[in-house]
Amino acid sequence: MKDIEIRLTSDGSKTLYLPSLDETYHSNHGAIQEAKHVFIEHGLKHVHEFGMEKIRIFEMGFGTGLNALLTAQWAMENQQHMEYIGIELHPVDKEIWQQMDYVQSSEDVALYERIMSCEWESTQEINAFFKLKKIAQDVTQVALSDRVDLIYFDAFGPRAQIEMWDLPVLQKMHELLNDGGIFVTYCAQGQMKRHLKSLGFEITSLPGPPGKREMTRAKKLM
Repeated sequence: MKDIEIRLTSDGSKTLYLPSLDETYHSNHGAIQEAKHVFIEHGLKHVHEFGMEKIRIFEMGFGTGLNALLTAQWAMENQQHMEYIGIELHPVDKEIWQQMDYVQSSEDVALYERIMSCEWESTQEINAFFKLKKIAQDVTQVALSDRVDLIYFDAFGPRAQIEMWDLPVLQKMHELLNDGGIFVTYCAQGQMKRHLKSLGFEITSLPGPPGKREMTRAKKLM
């Protein structure tokens, strides 16, 4: 991916900017801050309360691997077994992700390296509690052997890629989730929420990360 820039966000962490879409991969108000607030605090921790032995997660928009890194760290800290599937049609080049500097300790640097360097299209054990499969394909074509418990929906925003927030893709998310499964995203667009409701989701609007008033969590009804 040649047409890309590395930018610093307000919390000191880095994100990527894609000029062709005029869009960043994370919030300019703080990449790590946003990821933790949306996906860990209001997604993973919420599902963890269900008391499952293993949590299966699907991430729409693997990108720089930040959400996977934070989830792998959390899995180890909380001794929660997880299977994580990340989809990314345009994987980030190694010379780019090596500059992201999300972590400082040698242990966490090695963890991030394992996440980003592991083979695509096959399940890899990243640590004792976290297994990862990275898929490079169009989300509308993806087929999973088992449904998932939690979806991190981290696609580019509706302004840049409206098709990612339209009914066909959201229908696919509904199909991938177990009954009672959770869909979580930084987005609070009204049309997206109407689509989710029409598919059989129960919508919860939550306080957004810095720079955003709201975010969305949705439960697939039984």
